[in-house]
Amino acid sequence: MRAFAAFAAFTLVFTLSLGESYAGSPLRASRSIGAPIGFPSACARFSWLCDNSSGREMSDEEAMSLLQKVNRQVNAGVTPATDVQTSGKSDYWSLPINNKGDCEDYALLKLKTLLGAGLASNKLALSVAIDHRGNNHVVLLVRLKSGDYVLDNLATKVKPWGSTGYTFLASQNFNNRSAWRVTLAGPRAGQFSGT
Repeated sequence: MRAFAAFAAFTLVFTLSLGESYAGSPLRASRSIGAPIGFPSACARFSWLCDNSSGREMSDEEAMSLLQKVNRQVNAGVTPATDVQTSGKSDYWSLPINNKGDCEDYALLKLKTLLGAGLASNKLALSVAIDHRGNNHVVLLVRLKSGDYVLDNLATKVKPWGSTGYTFLASQNFNNRSAWRVTLAGPRAGQFSGT
C-alpha cells in the first residue's frame, strides 16, 4: 500500500509538472477583425510576416526546446525601448533597431528566427493581449499539438496561453497570415464581450 501511495504521489507530481510545461489548448478565434495599426506596413516591408511557408515536422518536445531557446536569446539580446525612441514614429512595427525595441519588435524577431529554424508559418501568429498592468501587449503565439504557447518579452519561460494571466483580444490568422481574428479569452474577456 505504501508503494502504491508513493507511486500515486510520483504520478501526480510528474503529471502536474508535465501539465505545467506542455499542457495547453488552442486559443479559439471567432470573427475577422482589422489588423493593428502598425501591422499592414510591417507586412509590406517583411514578406515573411504574411507569406505562408512550409517547415519541417517537429515533436512538441523538440519545438518546445527551440521555443525556450529563442525566447531567452531574443529577450536577452534586445533592450526595451519605445517606437519613438527607436524609429521616431509612434506605432512602428519593426525588427529591433540597434538591438532596441518594444513588445511587437521582440515578437517579430522571434517569429523570423523560428521561421529561419524551420518552423512552419502556420504554427506562428502574433497576438494582441492585455498584460498584467492593463496595457496592450504583443506576443508571439506558437501552435503545437498540445496547444498554443506564448513567447513573451516580459517572461523568461514559454507558457501555455491560459497560464499567462493575459486577456487575448486578437491574433493573426494562422492560415491566412495577413488577416486577423478576434480571440477574446482570458481573465478580463468578459469586459470586452460586447465589442
